[in-house]
Amino acid sequence: MQLNDEQKVDESVQRRRFLGLTAAAAALGLTATVAGCGALGGGSGDVTLRLVAPEYGSGGSDTSKKYWDGLVTAFEAKNPGVKVEVRIESWDDIDRKVAEMVKADKAPDIAQIGAYADYAAAGELYSADDLLSIPVQANFLPPLAAAGEYKRTQYGLPFVASTRPLFYNKALFEEAGAKPPTTWDELAEAAGKLKENGVRTPFALPLGPEEAQLEAMMWMVSGGGGWTDGTDHYDVDSDANVKTFEWLKKELVGKGLTGPVAPGKLNRKAAFAAFASGEVGMLNGHPSLLKQAAEKGIEVGQVALPGNDGPAKTAMGVADWIMGFKQNGNRKEIGDFLNFVFSDENVLKFAGDHGLLPVTVTASTRMETDAQHADLRVFLKTLPGSQLPPVGKTSWAKVSETVKQNIGKAVTPSGNPSQVLASIGRVATAAENAE
Repeated sequence: MQLNDEQKVDESVQRRRFLGLTAAAAALGLTATVAGCGALGGGSGDVTLRLVAPEYGSGGSDTSKKYWDGLVTAFEAKNPGVKVEVRIESWDDIDRKVAEMVKADKAPDIAQIGAYADYAAAGELYSADDLLSIPVQANFLPPLAAAGEYKRTQYGLPFVASTRPLFYNKALFEEAGAKPPTTWDELAEAAGKLKENGVRTPFALPLGPEEAQLEAMMWMVSGGGGWTDGTDHYDVDSDANVKTFEWLKKELVGKGLTGPVAPGKLNRKAAFAAFASGEVGMLNGHPSLLKQAAEKGIEVGQVALPGNDGPAKTAMGVADWIMGFKQNGNRKEIGDFLNFVFSDENVLKFAGDHGLLPVTVTASTRMETDAQHADLRVFLKTLPGSQLPPVGKTSWAKVSETVKQNIGKAVTPSGNPSQVLASIGRVATAAENAE
C-alpha cells in the first residue's frame, strides 16, 4: 500500500514520539543489550564486512587502526561467522576514495566519512531504521540525529562530534597584559597587545582549503548569520555575513594581526601545530588541540566564541558520519556491527582517545561526570544546542568545496567581502535548486 504525504508525515511524527520516550529510558540506563540487535534479514553463512574509516591519530602509536582492531576483535568474538576488514585512509583522501569505490560498484559495507547526503539521495544507503535497534537510535543527541536526516529520514549516523570555542595561550596573554575576549572588539584589542609583545601570530585565521567552510561558519554564527536562513535555504551573502567578513578584513587581517601567512593559504592543521608550538596567541579551537598543546607544555585557556556585542549566542557543532551501504546486501550484519559500535564503552573509548565528544546521550552523561575528561565539559555543555553545517543538503559538498577555494579571497587586501560571498551564494543557490 502506498502512503500519501500526510500519512508519511504522521508515521514519521509517531516514530519520533516513540524515539523520544525511548531516549529518556536510555538516559536512565534502561537500554537493551545491543550486540546482535540489528534489523531482521540478511543471508546465512559467513559474511565479511568491509569498513573504510579515516585516520584521527597523529602518527606512531596514536592511530585509529588500534581502536578499530580492538573493536573488531571483540565484535567477531560475539558474532561467529561475521568478519570485518578495516581500511584506514587519511582525511585528505577518504571522501574521494569512497566516492570512487561507489562509482565503480565496489562500495564498502560501512564507511565513516565526512558526508552522507549524496549517497542517501542516490538510494545507496540503509536508513537508521533499517540498521539500528530503537534504544540505540533514540540515544543519539537530538541535534546530531536531526543533522543526519535526508528528507526526514536518518541515513547519517553521527560517529564523533566537537564544538569550537576560542583557545588562547595563557602565558602569552599574561606576558602581553591581554584579557580573554568576549567581544570582537576585545579580541582585536588582545591581538594588538600580543603583536606589540612580539607574538608572531596573534590570531590564527585558517581560511585555507583544508577546513575553511567551518572556520568561516564559526565567524558567521558569532556574527548572527550562518550558511542558511531560518527556512534552511542558503543565505551566504546575508547582511550579517557580509558585515562579519568586512570586520575580519579591516580589524584583524588589515591590521596585521593574523600572522605572516595569508588566511586563504593557512590550513587548520598548520594553525594548530603553530599554536601547540607557542607561536599563536589565540584561535578558534577543537577539543583534540587540548591534548596536542598539553604535550608541548602549552597551558590553554578557553572561552565561548566572541561575538559582535558579547559571547556568541550559538556554538558551532561538527559531526563526522558513519553509514551502511546497500550494495552488498548485508543489512543484518551491518546493523549488528553498528549497534555494537554505539555501545557506551566503544563510543567513550574513541572519543576519549582522540579528545573528541561522544554522540550519544548516555555516553555524554558518563563523560561529563568523569574527572578524567574535565577539560571537555565546556564542549559537552554547548554541543546539544549547537548549530551544524547544512550536511543534510546534497548540494553541501559542492558548496563546501567552493567555499574552501574562495572564501580566503574575501579578506585579502584587494578582496571585496560582499562580492566574494555573493559569488559563493550564486553557486550555492544553483546547487540547491538542482537538488
